[in-house]
Amino acid sequence: MMETVMIIALTLVLAIAIWTDLRSGLLPNRLTFSAMGLALLAHGWMSGFQGMIFSLAGLGTGFGIFLLLYLWGGMGAGDVKLMAAVGSIVGAYGALVSGILAILVGGIYALGAMSYQWGFVEMCRKLSRATYGAILTGGKGWSHDLRLPFRLRYGLAIAAGTLLFCIGFNPFGG
Repeated sequence: MMETVMIIALTLVLAIAIWTDLRSGLLPNRLTFSAMGLALLAHGWMSGFQGMIFSLAGLGTGFGIFLLLYLWGGMGAGDVKLMAAVGSIVGAYGALVSGILAILVGGIYALGAMSYQWGFVEMCRKLSRATYGAILTGGKGWSHDLRLPFRLRYGLAIAAGTLLFCIGFNPFGG
């Protein structure tokens, strides 16, 4: 019963996140903070203090993974809060695996968007030039050539990574 309720809640949060991210490019605080609060309460109600610790650990893990990417300019604050909300539902291990899978899916998504925008050969040229510049300057010479004229909707990647985790895809074992 507990698992079913949390899967339904997670599915609902991710569906709303995808819809709002595609529609407006934003992940609203009322969605992410509500999901965090409800997950903490639900885990606490169903499993007591241990459930709240489980939820808080997941929240912190999801937040921490994506906070680094946000600070590097790789995503928006709403994406960080969505990953924290996902973590509050699936716990620390689930947040870690879902977050890593979301990063991998996001990378594939970004490569697809770049290939669509510039063509495959031009994308490879820009990536190799940017990587070479970054290596020569110790990461400071990363090319602005790679900026797309549109923003990627990272809520999609977070939802896909979380879905992969939930259906049992775990490249790390466990």
